[in-house]
Amino acid sequence: MDILGERKFVEIPGNRTHELPPLLVRSTPVKRLDKMVSMAEDILSSEDLLSTLPLLDPRIELEFERRRMDLALNLVDQYQTFMHTWAWGDSILEWIKQCETTFESRPDLRPLLKADVWPHAGRKSFVVLLEDKARHLTINPEGALGLRLTFRQPPPISCFSDQFLFYLNGSLAQSAFRTWAGMNPDPVSDLPPERFRFDVVTM
Repeated sequence: MDILGERKFVEIPGNRTHELPPLLVRSTPVKRLDKMVSMAEDILSSEDLLSTLPLLDPRIELEFERRRMDLALNLVDQYQTFMHTWAWGDSILEWIKQCETTFESRPDLRPLLKADVWPHAGRKSFVVLLEDKARHLTINPEGALGLRLTFRQPPPISCFSDQFLFYLNGSLAQSAFRTWAGMNPDPVSDLPPERFRFDVVTM
């Protein structure tokens, strides 16, 4: 085991650079934006975020309608961010499975994997490798995988409260990832990034 600062790295025999499968990131486009805005408006109405009392002044009523639409569009934007992040997490989970297959097929890499129930927390090392190698990512891989571990399929916007989309989304995802990663028994060692190569492809 190599130690660099506070990090521990597994020792890999030889000095060759190992090619891993590409990380193929699938997108999740929203097909019916008008329907989604309507659902967001329903969320706002059901949670009484804005007054629903009749207003006598047409100017005030117009201002309330504008605020309601702004909030609805903001909720839709938050949901689209959630869907984008979830799709990343789903792609990362699939990539980890492909990396496992690659490790199993190579005698020098096979001993590095522990056999356990999927998704084994020891696979956190692949997420750390992704963070080490692809520093230009626009998403947080840990949070993305946390969302995927929490939601097997992405729920429709109507399942969420405004509180979740505005405030709880990120904290829940990070908590899910930390809980999953914390189930890995010690010692926890990272994969040396200089010994691996892979591409990140957005589809």
